[in-house]
Amino acid sequence: MNYIYSVVAVMLLSGCAQKVEVTQEKKIDTAQQKEIVQELVEIPQKPSFYTSGVQEKKLGDIELFIGKYFRAWNIDKISITQEQAKWAYVYDNNKSYGYTLQPITKSFFQTIDENSNYEAFSTLNRYAVTLKLLNVRALPTDKPVFLDPSKAGEGYPFDYLQNTSIAPNKPIFVSHYSKDKKWVFIESSFGFGWVKAKDIVFIDQKYTLLWQKAQQIFLLKDNETIYDQNGNYLFDSRVGMMLPLIDEDEKSYTVLSVAKSKENEPLFLHSKISKEIAHKGILDFNSDNVAVIMNELQKGKYGWGGIYGQRDCSSTLRDLYTPFGLWLPRNSSVQSSIGDVKKLDLLSNEEKELFIKEKGIPFETLVYKKGHIALYVGTYNDQAIIFQNVWGVKTKKDENEGRFLIAKPVFSTLEVGKNLKEFDPDASMLSKLQSINHLLE
Repeated sequence: MNYIYSVVAVMLLSGCAQKVEVTQEKKIDTAQQKEIVQELVEIPQKPSFYTSGVQEKKLGDIELFIGKYFRAWNIDKISITQEQAKWAYVYDNNKSYGYTLQPITKSFFQTIDENSNYEAFSTLNRYAVTLKLLNVRALPTDKPVFLDPSKAGEGYPFDYLQNTSIAPNKPIFVSHYSKDKKWVFIESSFGFGWVKAKDIVFIDQKYTLLWQKAQQIFLLKDNETIYDQNGNYLFDSRVGMMLPLIDEDEKSYTVLSVAKSKENEPLFLHSKISKEIAHKGILDFNSDNVAVIMNELQKGKYGWGGIYGQRDCSSTLRDLYTPFGLWLPRNSSVQSSIGDVKKLDLLSNEEKELFIKEKGIPFETLVYKKGHIALYVGTYNDQAIIFQNVWGVKTKKDENEGRFLIAKPVFSTLEVGKNLKEFDPDASMLSKLQSINHLLE
């Protein structure tokens, strides 16, 4: 181990989501959609059209960002109580449904509760690192928990056990194992939950301290294959990842990456990463750089809680700002409380939009309604335009609610889908808007 410590020392020192309350709804067959959301054709969807409104500046502070990024490696006990960790058992008291879309029996939760081993909560208390993109689950199971799938806005993809996802080689703190040893309960820099034990590796504090002292690079693209020095596949890149720099040449960075040996020990490796997909230190917040990150995020689809390697509304904004060194929390409601908050819920729709156009700062102002958050980017044809990763447009026919699916990041008005025959104006972003907040006070 002394040899590993010496090698690592040289290498390092040389270099959304909260769900909206359920209402009585009837599902509409979205496969039969023949209409289109007209504004998504008429409104420019290229980020570069809007980024001229970016006020160039250094947005974040690298030291502050690093402190938050590595927080899980600088605690000595889990930051929540056992009761808080068990919050998902609330669904045991509600009518919930499994992957067969049949009601879940009480024994389902009883079996999971037994395996969760909460009597061992906060007894292991070890530092670790993720090895791949992981789903962080509210309970130690891959099986989903849906609410009534016959209701619009419920069922797939809204698995209430999906807390979030977490990128490869991210710092985590481990509370304890499940009884079957297949799962561990973890704390990351932005959330809590269960991940599979085989997909993490424990790491001693002396290595975590060295890792934090190194200069860092930020990944600017998703799904770029990362290999070790011998050409073995490790993981895929994600916008929002940060890795410690070892060395660089004209075209690439050499970074520290971590895998796991057959003996479950950490393997400290070298990975070459092209400078075309990474940046040393935080990016300058300017029109070109913002367009680059937004273009990359637009390649994805909507993914509730980060499921299937996608993003939801809050994780989209979180990853948008990460390369610029601005730290956002994971949940939309908490994101909406950052900076200078202005309450708009008592204003009329016309007053809300006028206020946003007059007071909103493009690319620095978030727009929030319960369960959903978006970014104000400026105006088009005198309408306020937002960037949002959204599942769909709420519709209503004969008092029955439905969804017209969008399921991707888009630039839109505050009333996206207004042209649809069954558009519900009372459920629009504008109608339900509660607040805006300027990220930089």
